[in-house]
Amino acid sequence: MKSKWIASLTQHGDTPPWGLKFRSSDGFIIGTVALAVFTDMFLYGVIVPVIPFALQSRSHIDEDRVQYWVSVLIAIYGAALLAFSPICGWLADRTSSRRSPLLLGLLALLGSTVLLNVGSRIEIWIVARILQGASAAVVWVVGLALLADTVPQERLAQAMGYVSLGMSLGLLIAPMLGGVVFDHAGYDAVFGMCYALIGLDILLRLLLVEKKVAARWDPDAAGRVRVTTSTTTTTMADGEVSKSDEEAAPSTTHPDAGKTPPPSDPEKGTTTTSTTPTPTPNTPHPHPRTRDRLPPLLSLLYSRRLLAALFSSIIQASLFTAFDSVLTIRAASIFSWTSTGASLLFLPLVIPTFLAPIYGWLADRIGGRWPASLGFLLATPPLICLRFVRSNTLHDKVLLCALLALTGLTLSSTFPPIMAEISSVVEAKEASMVARGAKGYGGPGGAYAQAYALFNVAFAGGCVVGPLLAGFVAEEQGWEDMALVLGLLSAVTAVPAFLWLGGWVFGKKGGREGDGNGDGEREGGT
Repeated sequence: MKSKWIASLTQHGDTPPWGLKFRSSDGFIIGTVALAVFTDMFLYGVIVPVIPFALQSRSHIDEDRVQYWVSVLIAIYGAALLAFSPICGWLADRTSSRRSPLLLGLLALLGSTVLLNVGSRIEIWIVARILQGASAAVVWVVGLALLADTVPQERLAQAMGYVSLGMSLGLLIAPMLGGVVFDHAGYDAVFGMCYALIGLDILLRLLLVEKKVAARWDPDAAGRVRVTTSTTTTTMADGEVSKSDEEAAPSTTHPDAGKTPPPSDPEKGTTTTSTTPTPTPNTPHPHPRTRDRLPPLLSLLYSRRLLAALFSSIIQASLFTAFDSVLTIRAASIFSWTSTGASLLFLPLVIPTFLAPIYGWLADRIGGRWPASLGFLLATPPLICLRFVRSNTLHDKVLLCALLALTGLTLSSTFPPIMAEISSVVEAKEASMVARGAKGYGGPGGAYAQAYALFNVAFAGGCVVGPLLAGFVAEEQGWEDMALVLGLLSAVTAVPAFLWLGGWVFGKKGGREGDGNGDGEREGGT
């Protein structure tokens, strides 16, 4: 019995693991990734209200140095996230499993939590924050790549919406629970919640069965399995089977049986008929481009379509995190609110993000260009109108909450389509590389993890830029000018989002968008 249980977790042997269909279903995989993101955000946020007190009581930091070390520990987390994201993406695409890196990332998260719990020296806390940043890089890079492997492109934005929901819940619940539990039960009780959540996360990640693994026993569960042959790498739809070039043979039922096999359609993994000789996709391009010889982590940056998504991610994160450095101070100075009252102002900003799955569903139906560009454009008026919150009146308090709610409502529509756009660019790039006769793109896992590593770097960069920008402008020029800067920044971002998300808006279908650039670049260039 014990050996069967171990086999079901390691996913080896001839006997299908129990609950295979459920454990490899889209819903279970999406739920597991969303919980992983929630866990990461929860463990990041739960200690925010605890660290200042723990620095004094456990690390014996002087009161006048607490703010300094809080800032340093936050910066270390962000630096680790930025540094490890490209590494995680490169390694994840060169492994045959997404599940294994996710488990390793969870071990890093467990280690960081233990160090934060038992550590009493600032050096130990620094190491813990580095491990926490590395774990976050694994969760976001590998988790999003796993979703791209699993969910068809036409439903991916909605799946990303659930990931965004997990992030929002973690950011909303963690600080409040951390403060309440710390006040009533103590420091160790805060980490008791963390250990329980990590235990649940470990269980789900052990139970998870990737689509390509499930296909060993159930071909119908193949999903978007990427099949790599000696010369091509294609993305297969549900139920499709790919043969290597050596095994491929003319079909006896095809009208042209015995003749030259029809060329492959790199976008669908299927074959098409042709009455005239057509060069096969495996014919090398006469003028190979320099970018095609670069690692995907670099060659993807040639895509203006991807650059537009990354720029949107930076601004998106900047606008949301900008309030971290200014909102509490503004509420305290105008309304004379305590930290508890000021923290409640984040509720109208975060609660609308729970609509992210609906926005994702909409993006899957009409494309990501309109939800993303309109989200940035419609966020401009409420951001600028924040300048009118000036006095300690009921009117201004209601106005501030309403403007924050509108900001959250509009900006939350940008998350799912941008995250799904990353996958779409890679898929188009892979099809283009196959058409050029390349031997695949990226490693055994394709290039999804490296693409989402770039997304993670962009988002983490925005989390650094946003609070610094808002804080600097508010301090030097005032709250009114800060609101104007944020509003104009959102309006400017709507332009590249409209022009390039989903491909160059003026490009012809099947023409200049095929290589994932979406910007009209000619073939054969460098």
